[in-house]
Amino acid sequence: MADAEVKSESVGTVVVAGAANLAIAVAKLVAGLISGSAAMLSEAAHSVADTTTEVLLYLALRRGARPADTRHPFGYGKESYVWAFLAALFTFVAGAGFAITHGVTTILVHEHTGDYLISYVVLAVSFAIESVSLTRAVRQVRKESRRWRATPRRYLRLTADTTVKAVFLEDSAALIGLLIAAVGLTLSHLTGDELYDGIASILIGALLLVVAGILARSNISLLVGRAVSERVHRQIERELAAVPTVDRVDTLMTMFLGPEDILVAAKVDFRDEATGADIEAASDEAERRLTDRFPEIAYVFLDPTRSRGPGGRARTTQEEPPPGRDG
Repeated sequence: MADAEVKSESVGTVVVAGAANLAIAVAKLVAGLISGSAAMLSEAAHSVADTTTEVLLYLALRRGARPADTRHPFGYGKESYVWAFLAALFTFVAGAGFAITHGVTTILVHEHTGDYLISYVVLAVSFAIESVSLTRAVRQVRKESRRWRATPRRYLRLTADTTVKAVFLEDSAALIGLLIAAVGLTLSHLTGDELYDGIASILIGALLLVVAGILARSNISLLVGRAVSERVHRQIERELAAVPTVDRVDTLMTMFLGPEDILVAAKVDFRDEATGADIEAASDEAERRLTDRFPEIAYVFLDPTRSRGPGGRARTTQEEPPPGRDG
């Protein structure tokens, strides 16, 4: 799949999710105002936050896809992570903040909830619409995971395309939030106690905090300069070592420059008898091997160097990350 197709599919996923969230936000807001349900109003805030997030993710895709220029020779891919990080912050502040605050207020004040029927109808319709949006996101996740030869779960954990990750997590959280709202609303309806409605609102806020935290952490890691996974790193190293003129790979470093751009830099010990022409040919072959295997590799820099031997400080494999960190 070409990069343009990947980005086009990501844009489509974000647009579908944004349109769905906007329609749902209006419906939830109307239902929340009529019924007075804290959970419904929290869900409305949830959908507003998701809609704003989709707008920011759309900006992330467009801004990050700009071509390289003299001031930014490696392109603008990392800018997409800035906008995606801002989207996570908005979810944290606007969505989670409102939901938790309103839930606590409802528990303390015990405001009476009005018409329940409209809330039930909106929850059911919202669940159906969110399911459609999530289905598209799941389809793209599965397609991309096959392209990277990874399981969908591993792809979501390690992918540099945080827009797809954000849509998947937000749509999943939206469906869980709808179920929480439905349970809280039903218990308040049956018991006449607004405590359950307030608790549901707080739980929805906590859910948003978890999603915002995961996305913020992922985008910070990529902004700092995250390497490819250990498995891909080893495959790149094997491809370099397989070039006939290469004796060994002393140091190999990788970094995501954007969702679809990877930089590879390596110190390579070529055979002693290799001429300058041999090294040039080997470098060309190495780049061809890597880009054929991983089309996302945009830059390959090889530094011919003498082998440092067993006592050298250069590392030939990517160091294992601390427990709990992405590998």
